[in-house]
Amino acid sequence: MSENKLFPIASMQKRTFAFVIDDLIISMFFMIIFYDQISKLFANATEIDQASLEQINMFIGENILIIFAIKVLYHTILVWQSGMTMGKYIVKIKVVDLNSEGRPSFQQAFLRASLRLISETLFYLGFIMAFFTPLKQTFHDKFSSCVVIDV
Repeated sequence: MSENKLFPIASMQKRTFAFVIDDLIISMFFMIIFYDQISKLFANATEIDQASLEQINMFIGENILIIFAIKVLYHTILVWQSGMTMGKYIVKIKVVDLNSEGRPSFQQAFLRASLRLISETLFYLGFIMAFFTPLKQTFHDKFSSCVVIDV
């Protein structure tokens, strides 16, 4: 089976660093897109009180689908196009199709990004799977038939 192939598997340290870089980049997208709304939220707040927290929660609730869409689009498009997000590019790792060893198809990249989002919302439980699989695959890697390797 394909799990017998020898891949230069990316280290957990590189994957973690790439994850942090990607989350910072996505956060910058959020800040740019929602700059006016975020500025208004914090303009009159001198301290965080119950009313401020309710406004922040309401803002997140109103925009959660946009936030999810940005995350899925970022990961889908970049992984589909090159096998690498910006974070992966910086640390020199990439996602490949487990069977063809080439870059993932659009469907694989979309499935991987969607399952990644589910793992994130469930307290990152899907990421823990990487510690217990031979190819260091997370939930989203395993079910999209992908593996993350060193470049």
